[in-house]
Amino acid sequence: MADLKKYQQKRDFSVTSEPEGRTENTKAKAKKLTFVVQRHHASRLHYDFRLELDGVLKSWAVPKGPSLNPKDKRLAVQVEDHPVSYATFEGSIPKGNYGAGTVSIFDEGTYDFVESKNAKTFLEDLEKGSIKFHLHGKRLKGEFALVRMHTGQGNNWLLIKHKDEFSTDKAFDAEKLIDKAILEEGKAFKKESAAARKTTTKSATAKSKDIANKPKPMLAKLAADLPDGDEWLYEKKFDGFRSIAVCLGNKVKLLSRNSNSLDAKFPSLVKELNKIKRDCVLDGEIVIEDKSKQAHFQLLQSGEPIPRNLELHYYVFDILELDDVDLRSYDLLQRKEILELLLKKANLPNILFVESLNMDREKSIQEAEAQHWEGLIAKRKDSSYLEDKRSSSWLKYKLRNTQEAVICGFTEPQGSRLGFGALVLGAYDRGKLKYIGNCGTGFNDSLLKDLHKEFSKLSTKTKPFDKTVKVANERLVTWLEPTLVCDVYYSEWTQDKHLRHPVFKGLRTDKAAEETKLEIVEAKAMEKERIVKFGKKEVKLTNQDKIYWPDEGIRKGDMIAYYEEMGDFILPYVKDRPISMNRFPNGIKGKSFFQKDVEPDQLPSWVKIAPMFSKSNNSTIDYLLCNDLASLLFIANLGSIEINPWLSTYKKPDKPKFAVLDLDPNGADFDELKAVARTSKEVFDKAGVPAFIKTSGSTGFHIFLHVNERYEYEVVRDFIQFVAQLVQDQHPDTTSLVRDPKKREGMIYLDFLQNRQGQTIAAPYSLRPKPMATVSTPITWEELDEDIQIADFTIDTVPERVKAIADPWAELMNSKVDIKKALGNF
Repeated sequence: MADLKKYQQKRDFSVTSEPEGRTENTKAKAKKLTFVVQRHHASRLHYDFRLELDGVLKSWAVPKGPSLNPKDKRLAVQVEDHPVSYATFEGSIPKGNYGAGTVSIFDEGTYDFVESKNAKTFLEDLEKGSIKFHLHGKRLKGEFALVRMHTGQGNNWLLIKHKDEFSTDKAFDAEKLIDKAILEEGKAFKKESAAARKTTTKSATAKSKDIANKPKPMLAKLAADLPDGDEWLYEKKFDGFRSIAVCLGNKVKLLSRNSNSLDAKFPSLVKELNKIKRDCVLDGEIVIEDKSKQAHFQLLQSGEPIPRNLELHYYVFDILELDDVDLRSYDLLQRKEILELLLKKANLPNILFVESLNMDREKSIQEAEAQHWEGLIAKRKDSSYLEDKRSSSWLKYKLRNTQEAVICGFTEPQGSRLGFGALVLGAYDRGKLKYIGNCGTGFNDSLLKDLHKEFSKLSTKTKPFDKTVKVANERLVTWLEPTLVCDVYYSEWTQDKHLRHPVFKGLRTDKAAEETKLEIVEAKAMEKERIVKFGKKEVKLTNQDKIYWPDEGIRKGDMIAYYEEMGDFILPYVKDRPISMNRFPNGIKGKSFFQKDVEPDQLPSWVKIAPMFSKSNNSTIDYLLCNDLASLLFIANLGSIEINPWLSTYKKPDKPKFAVLDLDPNGADFDELKAVARTSKEVFDKAGVPAFIKTSGSTGFHIFLHVNERYEYEVVRDFIQFVAQLVQDQHPDTTSLVRDPKKREGMIYLDFLQNRQGQTIAAPYSLRPKPMATVSTPITWEELDEDIQIADFTIDTVPERVKAIADPWAELMNSKVDIKKALGNF
């Protein structure tokens, strides 16, 4: 079914009385399909011809209106789909809005298909470019056809009347059928608009003073798609500081978006603008870029001087005033024509006119991608300049998502990192500061040092968010007064409105914290299939758009992207260890199944397998091995959400590489679970055994030891059982060694039986098929003393965590356990 996104993006329904509408199920109604022709007296008079189909009104703008004369082949420009409820709309669309003017119904009725068998085939014929239909209207009757023209413009059609009993061979002019009152209403609307423009021109001198004091730039709305149509022009979305230049007399003021002076930062631009010998107010973007036109956003904060190999430009795309004439009510095309002439005459090397792209939507996107632009701005050619407002007449389409954010705090650095670990970010939503995630990447050592110096002036003990808001790694956070603003890149928004994979872009000294707003656009449709190559290895990733976590909206492609990003952290812990797969082909709420044995002849030739003899099955089982990123993605693509390896390798299957004590709470209190984990650490410490802990990603904890393939499984199991018994002695009322869950309900199970050949356990950093897409995450023992929860470690938070903190398991591989020596310490 068609949708109305384009229709809704173009309109501000708080201003216009046009219906917001929705797609409708026309099959359910079992009624005749309707048509309507509306006379639209806008900046140019035309008629809108609309056919109800696929739950919407398929629409064409017909400049000369429909005709009953078969000789009249009327141009019909296909426009965006309209809601079915639009068929009854009549009235005025206010000035400054898309399609401003008067609308009246010229004709309406029902229609039948002439050659198409049903609505489905009629829609298919429409896609092919030719439909025939029979109208049952008051003025328009009989057979008509709409035929797409082969002019390179896919939206240009011809509306043709077929010769029949309702056709005429006389000249036909729809305007002669219009009531006088409707004609006068349209004329009055245009006169009123013209008078308003004349009035603003006459009073320009008075307004000039106001515009020179506090001009506010017109803002663009964020759009999920770039709009299409002849009514739009496209411009490059620049990666710089938005600035209004006020040039009056011999004075120039270069102002930021929030009216702060940028004169001191960019004096060379002020000096150059002073050479314009006419009073004017300009709108543009200040950009520092290299010779290949790639922007260096972070340098804007420091201003001039800039590095010698870079260039400073003021790209001007609009003009608000010229010689005391207020141009804001002029059409965009008129303003740009005036601006181009002004700058051409001034001939200033670093003050550059922004030309619109002379290409259609698809080619504009291709150009933007090829040039590595931030995105594109789409502007309606007939739009007036709406100061300090976001308008659907200007839309921004991002190729790389960015979000303005308030820096609300920072985490302590880990390891050898300087300054800080990650930034705690917020943004305003309906006047309230909301937490949107942590950002730990995008910094070099110099930037870390400079930012940390800036933070020292803003340190506070007051958390700027609601106290109930949980912030990632909050125990490590130093709070800041929420005044600094930055830009970050990100991949998309999570379900709980946190940034996924944010990367620091730069500070924004041109904006106030209160100006930050959540700019959330629906996640782009994920490519259904893609192929990734690793040398000669090729992995075909399928059904990427399938939802795997329905409540969170997390797709299979998101899961695979996680493993793609986290491969370096996972692979050392699974190398050469047979993998058992728990496959979820339809996501976590669908049916799942375990698979150990694979069919070698059905696998790519590069996939490694390990034939292992199973005593319980009395047969050989072919296990997958996961020794490289290609194999990891191959396993994930099979729907195996979690990566479950043996504790031993296929080379020494009887001697585990790792030992594990699995703490399974079975409904027990989480604080008690942490207490039991701490006791386990004390027992291992007494034995002189280095122990490492991770969340299970489900409800419990896994405590790992590196036994280095030195002992048989029975020896390792007995040692872990001995430790478990010592722990149980200290928590007799809350722990149990009994395997049967019914006999230990509400008690923490100290599971030592994981230490058996063929048993598997979730690998470090493995996802789990649980709500929120939790991750089995290595943590420090110190974190047990904080208010951590299993749900803190998810597909969204863990990739940022590993960048912001030192590896809690960095010493695991170097910490080999001597069990005999350990037993002697008790």
